[in-house]
Amino acid sequence: MMVLKDLYQVGGDLNGMTFDLQGALWNDGNSYILKQKEGLIMFDCGCGDTMEQIFQNMKYWDLSPEDLQYCILTHPHLDHTGGAHLLKKRGVKVVAIEETANAVSSGDERCAGYLYHKSFTPVEVDIVVSDGEVLNINGVQIKVMHFPGHSMGCTAYSFLHENKHIVVSGDIIGTLLAGDFGWDGSFDFNKKIYTESLRRFAKVEMDIMLPGHGLIYFHKPQWRVEDALNSALIQWR
Repeated sequence: MMVLKDLYQVGGDLNGMTFDLQGALWNDGNSYILKQKEGLIMFDCGCGDTMEQIFQNMKYWDLSPEDLQYCILTHPHLDHTGGAHLLKKRGVKVVAIEETANAVSSGDERCAGYLYHKSFTPVEVDIVVSDGEVLNINGVQIKVMHFPGHSMGCTAYSFLHENKHIVVSGDIIGTLLAGDFGWDGSFDFNKKIYTESLRRFAKVEMDIMLPGHGLIYFHKPQWRVEDALNSALIQWR
């Protein structure tokens, strides 16, 4: 699905772009592609078992899997990072913050394989980034924003595209279909830290928010984050 020119959603089972198991609606997080002349940048890569579906979706939009250069991870959960080892075998560079890098390299409970009754295949991250860092990937400036709570590795990425501020938010907030917060069964879930992250995230200006599951927020996405913050303050203080 084209989000904007040269920006696509290519995976995600909640809205039917990919399919993992019968009755499962959270097994495959949303995957996005930013197309550049020099190659393709992917944000999250699904559970791994849907990689060929993701590739087929890419090909429909004339996006060649051979042109994938980077995969940037929002957090370590299997539904977002399970396919990272497959991409690395193809020469794709995996990018993540330290907390996520440590989790996916070990493949331990922080990757939440137990939730999906699957084993997580460990993968070494090629580029470890830090909060506040601005990546320059093929001329695109991508800001790293660490918002732990749903997991300690939760990260958002912000960049300017088509004169719009785009934020890839992963599971920092929930979907409108399932509450305000990311899943609270995470091995390293923390309400206090999560509330502070929502407070900071609510101050981030954005035009479009690309979430980890469900539908994209094209209209006042900051309001959605403020709603989640309000819920956290009511329920968790």
